[in-house]
Amino acid sequence: MFGARELVVVIIVLLIVLLIFGPKRIKNLGAELGNAIKGFRNAVREKNAGDDNPEAVTHEAAQSSAKAEHKHV
Repeated sequence: MFGARELVVVIIVLLIVLLIFGPKRIKNLGAELGNAIKGFRNAVREKNAGDDNPEAVTHEAAQSSAKAEHKHV
């Protein structure tokens, strides 16, 4: 997949990133990225769970429209 030339380029880029950000900042960036991915996965799972159960979605929509009608009265 990687040849010797591509491996050298990857190593040089990683060293430059390490010099610019430092090890502590890279560790924090990794943790923040992990939390962002975890949040995205949870949001996708919740959306898919709502799509699998259309009655729950229509029930929520009915409740919100009932609240909106109540406000107009």
